[in-house]
Amino acid sequence: MTTIAASPGIAQTASALRRLYFTRFAFAIVWAVVAIATAKEIGPLTVVLFVLYPLFDVGAAIYDLRSSRTTGSPALLYVNIAVSLITAVGVGVAAASGIPAVLRVWGAWAIVAGLVQLIVGVTRRTMGGQWPMIISGGISVLAGGSFIAGASADNPALTSAAGYAIPGAIFFLVAAVRLGRSAKGN
Repeated sequence: MTTIAASPGIAQTASALRRLYFTRFAFAIVWAVVAIATAKEIGPLTVVLFVLYPLFDVGAAIYDLRSSRTTGSPALLYVNIAVSLITAVGVGVAAASGIPAVLRVWGAWAIVAGLVQLIVGVTRRTMGGQWPMIISGGISVLAGGSFIAGASADNPALTSAAGYAIPGAIFFLVAAVRLGRSAKGN
């Protein structure tokens, strides 16, 4: 049996990403529980929650940028930051027009953020622990399309958009666990 040690840069990045993924898991689960409880109508708390989620994504991307400078081009992380900032503003504005408008903004964000996550995961797959991120990115693209389509339903609801965070949280947890070997330098 041979053991190949990961380079110190990869081990450091994997360790940082592992912490980030555990944090994202915890945030997404708590956010989803609260958002599902309030998503039946657009009230102030619901708007704050739906603005907060993409802002948390901005913070996560900034942490990722700082942690993974040695593992590839940061261009897609900058795209993610810009798109998530635009989404936070867009959701705030769309909330004044109702649930369909919020679903359209949320869906467009899920598609773009999912594509970014998928591509970043593919570029990092040699690090390990990235298949959950690749799968999650693909699912996000499909979910985004369903949110946009759902905006045209007779009685659109935000509960599916709130529930969207739960599978993402599980994928972050699985990726964090899988990154354990890379973080230890194995």
